[in-house]
Amino acid sequence: MKVKKVLGAALAGIMIFSLAACKESTTDAGKENAAETATNVADMLDTDVAADSEEAQLDYTYGEDVTFHSDEPVTYSMMYSDHENYPYQEDWLLWSEIQKRTNVTFDLTVIARTDYEDKKSVLVNSGDSPYIIPKTYEEGKYVNGGQVVAISDWVKYMPNYQKCVKEWNMADDLKSKLQADGKYYVLPGLWEIGGGGYSFIIRKDIFEEAGVDVTELEKTWTYEDFYEACKKVKEYTGCDYVISDMSKGDCLLNISSISYGVKAGWGISNGLVFDHEKEEYYFADATDNMKEWLAMLNKMVKEGILDPESFSQEDDSAKAKFFTGETYAMTGNYQNLNDYAMQMQADDAQLYMTVAPGGPAGLLQMENSRLENGVMISQNALDDLGEEGFIKMLRFVDWLWYSEEGHLLAQWGVEGETYTKDANGDIVLNPDITYSGLNPEASKKLNADYGFAGGVFAYGGSAWIKNSRMTTAEEKDFDARIREYREMRPIDPPFMANEEETEELTLIQTPLIDSTKTWIQKFITGQADIDSQWDAYISEIKNLGADNYVTEVNEIFAKNKSKLGY
Repeated sequence: MKVKKVLGAALAGIMIFSLAACKESTTDAGKENAAETATNVADMLDTDVAADSEEAQLDYTYGEDVTFHSDEPVTYSMMYSDHENYPYQEDWLLWSEIQKRTNVTFDLTVIARTDYEDKKSVLVNSGDSPYIIPKTYEEGKYVNGGQVVAISDWVKYMPNYQKCVKEWNMADDLKSKLQADGKYYVLPGLWEIGGGGYSFIIRKDIFEEAGVDVTELEKTWTYEDFYEACKKVKEYTGCDYVISDMSKGDCLLNISSISYGVKAGWGISNGLVFDHEKEEYYFADATDNMKEWLAMLNKMVKEGILDPESFSQEDDSAKAKFFTGETYAMTGNYQNLNDYAMQMQADDAQLYMTVAPGGPAGLLQMENSRLENGVMISQNALDDLGEEGFIKMLRFVDWLWYSEEGHLLAQWGVEGETYTKDANGDIVLNPDITYSGLNPEASKKLNADYGFAGGVFAYGGSAWIKNSRMTTAEEKDFDARIREYREMRPIDPPFMANEEETEELTLIQTPLIDSTKTWIQKFITGQADIDSQWDAYISEIKNLGADNYVTEVNEIFAKNKSKLGY
């Protein structure tokens, strides 16, 4: 294996790992992008698959539910986000199995996970990017530089991707990825079903001892009901606080604000919510619902239910309080359940993932998108490979990231080597391999020792794949309760600002949201009084341009909404 450093001080620390003896020789095909420019969103979201001409002599096999295989060995360059919990290994079964099935190897640019976003930006913006750029959460900043392909022009050559979009009705989800030119620039991870997400993990045994039947109450409970339940726990236990949270409060703020129809925490973004009846945006954090939400959380702080240190403490402090029995609730996702259960100091502790309480906005699911991070494709791939070679690479990407076979391989590995299937066709991980709480005493890890179930390849998939990843009955139960008790939220459309408009909006948005965040924390912790200082808050955000921001966004949306089908 050849190892070399990338030139340039800005890229210090990035290592190039050449996984093949040599790179695929490039073709002399033209650099012109022959894909037609779509004139509207219907074109962009068309799920038809382009047919090959009868004269085409392909040197590879591909197709819907067909394993991609190149007649000759081929190598594609790719960025790789190297996770510290399962660091890159050249001899992973993942690599050899991909090569065995497809005759494809990678020329990897391996980057530490913690540096991935920064180094990705340097590589893409400098024009030195590898062909395949996975693990992309925010593609908008790369659109105007011309260094990534408008992939929506090319998905017609990807039969498995098109199948997912069509059969899973992903059109509305994909609209959220459209840029000002009506195209999208990332292949997102696609999930057949949504659900999951974050909510409250509680000590069910303590809540029940305090007289709270959580399993019945949660079906329709609101935050007022949740508050009353926590009051009973506080009275029963005499604890200082029932809830002490992580993430500097961002998770708690995010999930609770959703039920009030406002924006906060991780989900604050630009503070805008789309009114689907009026077909316009408004600044949600200046509404009566915002005031009501703040009053609820402030009441929980004042009455010793919510620990004000939730907004300042480190995550380990919040966890320690929960694990030692000092507190009895915190936020998390269902993947935390097994890990937390093993760290509880009380042997009889029963952890339970509740369905999130509702509020003025309704009884809503926390997650309303079925998209995950995705894969960008560098313009270098089209320039170097030519159109035919580029389409061939896309069909490999299509197989690995969007076929059922690719999903199964990326998540669970190789049948007979890392897993088997039971009589019902369900995945059974080999007993000497551990993953996500399965076989905790096993000596080998599915991700660290084999390369599977990692963040670069294993995302998106069918309902069956999603359910297979739920490794405990508790996780499956939580998912089922969400679907039974909560409604999906509609997806807000993009307003599709161009580069100049985005720059103008950012000048308003940055100080506006910074101020909003500051006031939110002050109101909740009692540093500011909601009744007497609410008008001061509204005055400040108006002076920072909240009204102008909304007006500009709605003008941009009005200009573009016909592209979105409005």
